[in-house]
Amino acid sequence: MEREIEDHLEAARGLGRDAGTLEQIASRISGCLASGGTVYLCGNGGSAADAQHVAAEFTGRFSRERAPLPAEALTANTSALTAIGNDYGFEEVFARQVRARLKKGDVLAAISTSGESENVVRAAREARRLGAFAVGFAGAAGSRLAGACDLCLQARSESTARIQETHILAWHLVCAMVEESLNLP
Repeated sequence: MEREIEDHLEAARGLGRDAGTLEQIASRISGCLASGGTVYLCGNGGSAADAQHVAAEFTGRFSRERAPLPAEALTANTSALTAIGNDYGFEEVFARQVRARLKKGDVLAAISTSGESENVVRAAREARRLGAFAVGFAGAAGSRLAGACDLCLQARSESTARIQETHILAWHLVCAMVEESLNLP
């Protein structure tokens, strides 16, 4: 147990070395929201849960009372996921939704612990093609997702658990910076 805790702390400390990336991500999201855009999020499994968690932080509140911010998890509509998966293949479940929803100036947050999930990589590529800004959250080895995004935070770990823990801490830091930056009533 002590080794697991130490691995967690080491991965979390890695975010300190990625502070510039986190600040850039928060700045892009703040700019998107300030100009009337929407933040969309996608991922599989635990990353799907993170996408919904973060969307709720924006539409609800993170740490203070404020106006709701437009954010949507592309993982939440099971009818869309299953219809697209059935008709076009699982690789297209997010890219097709990106084509339907995103516009220039929006942000897509593509979350993949491995950084290799085909459906998440395709969504990031499609978002960029449409003129949206693609932000990635991956693990240390997540080079495919990093290459498909405009900006990518790669947690400094290869352990799925540590990557997921680092991602949610990073998202909480981003949410705090966005709230501070927008200074909303």
